[in-house]
Amino acid sequence: MPLLRAAALTDIGRVRRNNEDRFFCDEGARIFGIADGVGGLPGGAEAAQHTVDEISGAIHALPPGQEPNLTAIVHHTNESVAALGQRISPAMGIGTTLTVGIVRGSSFKLAHVGDSRAYLLRKGEFMRITEDHSVENEARLRRAKGEVVYYHEANRNALTRCIGQPTPPEVDLIARPLMVGDRYLFCTDGVTRMMPDSELGELVAQADTPEEAIRAIVSLAVRRGGPDNATGVLVFVDEV
Repeated sequence: MPLLRAAALTDIGRVRRNNEDRFFCDEGARIFGIADGVGGLPGGAEAAQHTVDEISGAIHALPPGQEPNLTAIVHHTNESVAALGQRISPAMGIGTTLTVGIVRGSSFKLAHVGDSRAYLLRKGEFMRITEDHSVENEARLRRAKGEVVYYHEANRNALTRCIGQPTPPEVDLIARPLMVGDRYLFCTDGVTRMMPDSELGELVAQADTPEEAIRAIVSLAVRRGGPDNATGVLVFVDEV
């Protein structure tokens, strides 16, 4: 069984009244990740917490050795969060991002909806392994295919997919074989908007422990103004 070390940290930041970020850091069940309640809607914290509870519960309930169907689990969670939204905020609903990874055997399997991010540091190369589901980013991807796409600048960071939406979201599934020395970072946009990927990669690479790196990353995001909640989860792969 792979030997892992993990750490997580969240900070409310300097502007928000509530922390609507939640995280997974369950070394026993090998579940790691982020849920960031959608700002501008009521019930962001409830959406994120409910998502973490539903995903964790579904993974823990699997019989030993059974592979999780991440798409089905995420769709069920979306339905549950949408139902909760009808009770909390019937006019607007509630929503959250979700970027979660589950270690099974010698592979890391991720499910991703929204604009929280997952990164991988491997053999000195720091790479983002998720795509933001935002208006700006999806317009960029469609333009790359030759489509003509316009959007209002004020909506550039708006989500195009989230957990809690009325219809099942398209779920990005990502799988990576584990390698000794891998470092997987999950973080919310309260972190990624405050520093470039290159700086994030340096902080992840330089640290001796996941706790050291996560403290450095989150504290830097807050020192730079902390306009949003800042949350990160970091997993070191020590043995496969």
